[in-house]
This record gives sequence, structure tokens and C-alpha cells, in this order.
Amino acid sequence: MKLILNFLGLANRAGKIASGDTVINKIQRKEAKLVIIATDASDSSKKRLIDKCSFYKVPYVEFFEKEQLGLAIGKSHRSSCAILDLGFSKKLESMIIENSGGEFHE
Repeated sequence: MKLILNFLGLANRAGKIASGDTVINKIQRKEAKLVIIATDASDSSKKRLIDKCSFYKVPYVEFFEKEQLGLAIGKSHRSSCAILDLGFSKKLESMIIENSGGEFHE
């Protein structure tokens, strides 16, 4: 788990992560390659993000809590983040599957 959080931090330092209000915008512009939704995000936030991801065919996973997600990318609590690079998103997907069996949706 810590390895995945560290990898998220690396992706953020490389400028390949969007968070906060910009996530929806990145999904709509098809810049998001993967969206991570916090497990403790509000139901309305989850629904809005899942609906956008499904419509624009962007893979997503519900993983981490808001606090963990925010700390990993050096921000306050975050309900979601978008990975903007295909290489980072593929590596992150494999890490999540290998370490925790996370379920991805599209």
C-alpha cells in the first residue's frame, strides 16, 4: 500500500496528476487515463465521477481514503485524482491489482 502511495507522489511530482475540481474537466477532455476515487468520498461525488468516467470510457477504481490520497500527492484531503499519463496509469493499475486486488471499471 505504501509503495502505491509513494508512486502516486512520484507521478504528482512529474506533473502527471490532476486533483480537485479539475478531475471532471480532465475526464471530459479525455486527458485522464485513470481516475482514483476515494472510498470515503460522498455518494454524490462518487456518482458524478463514475458517471463521467463511464460516459467518456475512462477507467476508474475506488481506492484509498481521502486523507491517504491527499497526503500521497502533497495536498489536503482529496476525493479523487486523475492520472494524466498512460505509462503511470498502467503501472499504477498493475501495482493496485498485485498488492490489493483492486477492481477497475470502465
